[in-house]
Amino acid sequence: MNARVLGVDHGEVRIGLALADPLGLTAQPLDTLERSGDRRDAQRIAEIVAEYEIGTIVVGFPLLLSGREGRAAERTRKFASALRRRLPAVSVRLWDERLTTALAERTMIEGGVRRRKRRQSVDRIAAVLILQSYLDAAEADDPEAES
Repeated sequence: MNARVLGVDHGEVRIGLALADPLGLTAQPLDTLERSGDRRDAQRIAEIVAEYEIGTIVVGFPLLLSGREGRAAERTRKFASALRRRLPAVSVRLWDERLTTALAERTMIEGGVRRRKRRQSVDRIAAVLILQSYLDAAEADDPEAES
């Protein structure tokens, strides 16, 4: 894998970011951005894309449990479009993220992370879960991968 992959958890208040290692095997937490509007947020992500030589952005797509799209999915689709306009050379993919924020929260609770710290970290951890799910699926679909 040449270009790296960036995972994005697009929340109402914050955007969690995770970065794949250069081989595209593991996701690590990167940063949490306070939301400031789709255009500004896309600009900030564009700076990260340039810094880390990102080729693909995986944006968590918050479908309802039924699989249908709600308001959060609509907002995320709009944000992904803003990223595509700002970064035409980068592949922007929507990735099913159902329950990742809940899983991130539960994982931190089980790890004894205090409520205040969880609030600061949940978006970044959700981005890691989204990105790792994407990387695992890409690895499973790779015919060159060892069995």
